[in-house]
Amino acid sequence: MPRLLALWFKESIALRRDRHGLIALFVMPTLFILVMTMALRDAFSPGITVDVGYVVVDLDHSRHSQALGKRLAKDATFRLQTLADGTSTPEAAGDGIRSGHYALALILPKGFGSRLLTPAGVDGQATEALTLLVDPTLNPALQLAFRNQVMAALGALRADELTQRAGKLFGLPVAPVGGAERDWPDEINSVAVGNDQRTKLPSSVQQNVPAWLIFAMFFVVIPISSIFIIERQQGTLQRLRAMGVPFRLLLAGKLLPFFVVNQLQAVLMVLVGIFVVPLFGSEALTMPSGTGLLNWWAVSIAVSLAAVTWALLVASIARSSEQATIVGGVSNILMGAVGGVMVPKFIMPAAMQKLAALSPMAWGLDGFHTVMLRHGSFTDLLPSLLPLLAFAILSLALAAWLNHRSLASHS
Repeated sequence: MPRLLALWFKESIALRRDRHGLIALFVMPTLFILVMTMALRDAFSPGITVDVGYVVVDLDHSRHSQALGKRLAKDATFRLQTLADGTSTPEAAGDGIRSGHYALALILPKGFGSRLLTPAGVDGQATEALTLLVDPTLNPALQLAFRNQVMAALGALRADELTQRAGKLFGLPVAPVGGAERDWPDEINSVAVGNDQRTKLPSSVQQNVPAWLIFAMFFVVIPISSIFIIERQQGTLQRLRAMGVPFRLLLAGKLLPFFVVNQLQAVLMVLVGIFVVPLFGSEALTMPSGTGLLNWWAVSIAVSLAAVTWALLVASIARSSEQATIVGGVSNILMGAVGGVMVPKFIMPAAMQKLAALSPMAWGLDGFHTVMLRHGSFTDLLPSLLPLLAFAILSLALAAWLNHRSLASHS
């Protein structure tokens, strides 16, 4: 035990000397959390206004075309604008898109109202289709969202027209033609399924705080490998070995200091999510309480063990600090990209979501979400904790075997 305490003290001194590395471990994830939470806020908040403008070119000037425009304006997702030069023509709308005044233009053709319920045309002449002019640089997902919004408004308009005609036919009371557009109540409530009634729908902060916390934990590979390789090059490890210090004790001496660094990262990232993120217009991070908080720390501990042992394995493989930086940095970026840290898994195609199951960062992120979103029990966490612990044991065993073989070859 005295030798282990001495090793922990030695590693703490080495950590304090690497101030730039420590600053990067804490500042980098903080910036990522703030930037990515703001950037992905709309992706996690359906119904929020999107800063994309559109115009409506009404060539029909009927009560039906005007009603469609009113229905679209009621949905605040996209921003209704006026034509750039005030001329309501398709050419003017196209010029406005090319000049960047707005991104979408919906053109309602002549005869839109008269053929609202007979789009195929009862006289053999098909109704001219609605035309949507789009900026080619606009996100295809936003283009599809606006098309769906138009189709929903068009369907509601047709339903109202059918109601009006059926009411007249059967003598039922109907709203006066040309009256104010009715505001239908929201008839669908979204409820997240969890283990209790406190479960809330996910938000960008609940994605990004645990995601970038995991990424930051794994980035201890840089300071660990640097210290480990310098000690190997300077002969420190050999001298300790000659003093009778077993290599497993050397590895244990490196685990605790960096494990503490990881937990300090966890505390800082949580505080950023609770107190700093709301200052930038997003909602505050909500942490579980009671046993839920203990389960959260269980995931944090498992991720930390996986991260530190992975760093020891990278340090054992690399022959120089440059190699360790490249191998560790690239592998972390790949695990983060595949594992849902940089891009949420629900945005990925199905094949990529299956590939994400191979990333340790994905296991940790699933564990955090199980606690924070589903309020899962410790048993619910086992599918995430067990792979992380197995990964940590395997990495530590490989690191010990590689160093034992290296020392044996030099003796």
